[in-house]
Amino acid sequence: MTEKRNSLDSLTEANRNRSKFSGHGKALGAAGKKEISANPNNSSFLALPGQSIALSPGTNGFEDIRIGVEWDNVKVKTGNFFNRLLKKTTHQGVDLDLGCLYELEDGSRGAIQAFGDKFGNFKEPPYMALSGDERTGEAPGLDEYILVNGQNWKNIKKILVYIYIYDGGLNWEKIKPQIVIDVPGENDLYVTLSTYEETLSLCAVGSLENVRGGLKLTNHTEYFPGHAEMDRAFGFGLDWKDGKK
Repeated sequence: MTEKRNSLDSLTEANRNRSKFSGHGKALGAAGKKEISANPNNSSFLALPGQSIALSPGTNGFEDIRIGVEWDNVKVKTGNFFNRLLKKTTHQGVDLDLGCLYELEDGSRGAIQAFGDKFGNFKEPPYMALSGDERTGEAPGLDEYILVNGQNWKNIKKILVYIYIYDGGLNWEKIKPQIVIDVPGENDLYVTLSTYEETLSLCAVGSLENVRGGLKLTNHTEYFPGHAEMDRAFGFGLDWKDGKK
């Protein structure tokens, strides 16, 4: 008989798997759970983890780059044990958040995300900003996006894009997240999560790297229990603390 895994089992297994280093540059953290779609054609952008493409800037450099996410709103029941007994449960949408870790050419590093009010700055370092905090997935078009200042791409070394379920229960399959990377002058590039790791709340979707002034895009689709584990795997070295928004 197969037993259903709970969150502790998942975390234990993930930690066990982390005996294998991530292989992301010089990072000493361990690898996350990688999901490879049974049907790579479901994704129109770099269908398999590890695949990359390179883009060259135009004559006047890159225009502004938009990294967005949209997801389907689903309702989940919330309420404590006694409220559920009294049938006093409520329904709320899944709160999916978009974020990124970044490193600038001067060595400074940080995070952009709604949690902690780290919305960034478009005109000044780190030259990227988050649009806001959409908590339901009901907004038309892109629910959240990060706008990167293309004219300052020369000052940016790398960006790691991730999404995480902040509230509403782990339900990747139902919310169907899709990330779009809009580089002006190129076709929009989509990352559609067609396979999921339902026991882990954070997915490192892909990275943008400055390679000799050009733009290298890489698909990762790698799942982690949280931000700290992802950070160690990719070697950004930030200090993470628990909290609420």
